Amino acid sequence: MWRHVASNALTLLVVFIFVLGGVIAWAKAQYSAPGPLAEAICLRVEPGSKMRQVAGQLSDDGAITSPAIFKIAVEYSGQMQNLKAGSFLLSQGISMEEITSIITGSGRSTCGSEINFRIGVTRTALVASELDPATNRYVERMSFDPLAEEAPEEYSVLRDDSDLRYRITLAEGVTSWQVVEALRAAEFLSGEIAEQPAEGSLAPDSYEVSAGSDRETLIAQMEEAQAAILSNAWQNREEGLPLESMEEALILASIVEKETGVAEERPQVASVFVNRLNQGIRLQTDPTVIYGITRGQGVLGRGLRQSELRGETPWNTYVINGLPPTPIANPGRAAIEATLNPAETDFIFFVADGTGGHAFAQTLAEHNRNVARWRQIEAEQNEN
Repeated sequence: MWRHVASNALTLLVVFIFVLGGVIAWAKAQYSAPGPLAEAICLRVEPGSKMRQVAGQLSDDGAITSPAIFKIAVEYSGQMQNLKAGSFLLSQGISMEEITSIITGSGRSTCGSEINFRIGVTRTALVASELDPATNRYVERMSFDPLAEEAPEEYSVLRDDSDLRYRITLAEGVTSWQVVEALRAAEFLSGEIAEQPAEGSLAPDSYEVSAGSDRETLIAQMEEAQAAILSNAWQNREEGLPLESMEEALILASIVEKETGVAEERPQVASVFVNRLNQGIRLQTDPTVIYGITRGQGVLGRGLRQSELRGETPWNTYVINGLPPTPIANPGRAAIEATLNPAETDFIFFVADGTGGHAFAQTLAEHNRNVARWRQIEAEQNEN
């Protein structure tokens, strides 16, 4: 009898182990399989949250099939104590395993609100945006000029968000003075700026920063980036250019940057200036005259006078031969690369064509016809 009971017990144990193994295998498959989330969401994990709270939140949001499986699997993986506070983007159909990796990883928020402090040529703008999980695109909530306007009340409320991310964006063609003035107005940064960085030495780009980041450290990062861009472009430059140093390349690139905002035109504009330098013709470019007047401290805000075109400054390329002594702005990567690998043309003139681009010419007669056309377009625009 006891042998029969023992046999039945053993059978039941084997069945139990078999069933248990099946349950574990099923649970593991559920944990790593695509989840039920119908569309992307932004999961907010508050500081001090426990994994069971997050599991319930995920279940309420329709992101997981079983809070119990989620909690057990997280515990088994040893990640229970690694939960991070923040706002995390969860994509459609994300698995429980992937969610665990996100909320116990670096802790860097991947959704929520962002401040983009944009330093432009004509305006600085602080733009607050919030990520739309459905499209994975930022939707603008507010925008103001911190150099000219008081911050709206909504911004003060937004600043209390512990997950708020910050970005500094430099537009191509801004001057170093403009960058310094703007960074001093970025109240979420810290530290003083001892001196203005050299013109042209800052790389236009987008830089992610944290609240309290040091201004001079950020400037050093911009300088390092520009030096790397310039060095790489110089090493891969076209042979035979009338440029003796990287500094001369940076000067010419800044002129190319200020002369056109049309990306595909940069190699052609660069070719005009290279051809002029090779032929000993003065560059005769208006942005250098403007820089001689403003020294890069803001925009001129009006047209140039004939007396200014004839006025002697170290930057006036209507008066001086060759290149000015310094860059006239901070050129972007594309302008630097176009300057060191210009298009092969015979152009030595260009003028605006009314479309935002320029009409190029090889001869003075052809250029004069282009200028006449531009004057006519200007007159028609003024009439309207």
